Amino acid sequence: MSSQIIPVEPFDYVVFGGTGDLAERKLLPALFHRQLAGQLTEPTRIIGASRTAMTHEEYRKFTLDALHEHLKAEELDEAEVAKFLERVHYISVDAKSDQGWEDLKKLLDQGKDIVRAFYLAVSPSIFGDIADKIRDHKLITKSTRIVVEKPIGRDLASAQILNDTIGKVFKEDQIFRIDHYLGKETVQNLMALRFANALYEPLWNSAHIDHVQITVAESVGLEGRVTYYDKAGALRDMVQNHILQLLCLVAMEAPSSLDAEAVRDEKLKVLRSLKPITPAIVEKQTVRGQYRAGASAGGAVNGYQEELGAVSDTETFVAIKAEINNWRWAGVPFYLRTGKRLATRMSEIVITFKPIPHSIFGENAGRIEANKLVIRLQPDEGVKQWLMIKDPGPGGMRLRHVSLDMSFAQAFDVRNPDAYERLLMDVIRSNQTLFMRRDEVEAAWNWCDPILKSWEEIGQKAQGYTSGTWGPSQAIALIERDGRTWHEID
Repeated sequence: MSSQIIPVEPFDYVVFGGTGDLAERKLLPALFHRQLAGQLTEPTRIIGASRTAMTHEEYRKFTLDALHEHLKAEELDEAEVAKFLERVHYISVDAKSDQGWEDLKKLLDQGKDIVRAFYLAVSPSIFGDIADKIRDHKLITKSTRIVVEKPIGRDLASAQILNDTIGKVFKEDQIFRIDHYLGKETVQNLMALRFANALYEPLWNSAHIDHVQITVAESVGLEGRVTYYDKAGALRDMVQNHILQLLCLVAMEAPSSLDAEAVRDEKLKVLRSLKPITPAIVEKQTVRGQYRAGASAGGAVNGYQEELGAVSDTETFVAIKAEINNWRWAGVPFYLRTGKRLATRMSEIVITFKPIPHSIFGENAGRIEANKLVIRLQPDEGVKQWLMIKDPGPGGMRLRHVSLDMSFAQAFDVRNPDAYERLLMDVIRSNQTLFMRRDEVEAAWNWCDPILKSWEEIGQKAQGYTSGTWGPSQAIALIERDGRTWHEID
């Protein structure tokens, strides 16, 4: 089976922060993969932009090094690499002065009738400066889009200011707030599972589902993000965007179509239905953690404060019991968990169905486990449906808990594209389905803000946990006092 590749119209992608880590690791390799797939049409160009003084040729060397570093050797076809490097240009610009902007304008004017996308792979503190310069130097055409990376603010007030700043220059339908998790194949497959199968949707409610778990676990520590992370913490870094977006896709009502506004309207309803977590319940429904020294990837690692080189109470782990106040999900807890230096790198959604009301099997048959639908986002993207079946062989009825396992790598003989590949092309198509609308971002902050304020108000400390484990013991207590347990990795 092969997927159909639909070429996009020609474009200029201007990547501010073009010499940064995101451009090197993700954006340039993603665009090259789209060329390999035959999706880029002429005269498409990729334009790196940053304060660093660099020539076109020097940036092409930077790009070539990035491709060699982050792609497999067999993907680096010599002719395709040469063709890609011809697309690559570079302009040195300063977000806070007029330096380089006229040079950028001259270059863009050569392709003024094609799609123009500005990707802001830079600190949010200069989003407004760049947007203003784009407007002042008349770089906005009828087919211009702007892409902004998280974080969109650090609380509701700052998110509103940031949205206002960009919104003064660009219309809402030109703004693409990117969350790469939404570009993952399995995340989109969640919608297919729910809305393209008669099997699941009738059961997708509080009458049949016991609880939902969403886990986004990382095995790495700070990894060069010291300055940003200590000011953010796990709730701002992961819950407010990635995890709440996953929760929305699990919990939303069926949209009228896959139209971007229809999908985002339903996600917004979920965010607005989340039960507030107040100081009175925050200790019971949330856990903050911070990793200590331990072992990871087969070796000893330092604790967070040793890596940081300072005393800090920033959380590197958070677990939350969330509840949705609507008819579909009343009484169904959503257990959210994310952290750094955990036992393994893994992201998954687990839908646990309610137990059967009565067993007709005797004690010798063994324990009957609840059915589970496990949607694995990374690594090894796939879907598992856990069922009870009879253990083969004579000797009576013995039951076994087994999975119907669908791995994307095994089921489809195609390369699984990186999330950025899909999202970068959706920007060119002006398809906003997988991007966050302004009111979504602000609704997410409206739920997260009281948690942050409650932690501060009651002085809830980050509990220590050993690197290489699954977080603080309090996170286990969070779910087990409800008679449930975290899903074991399988």
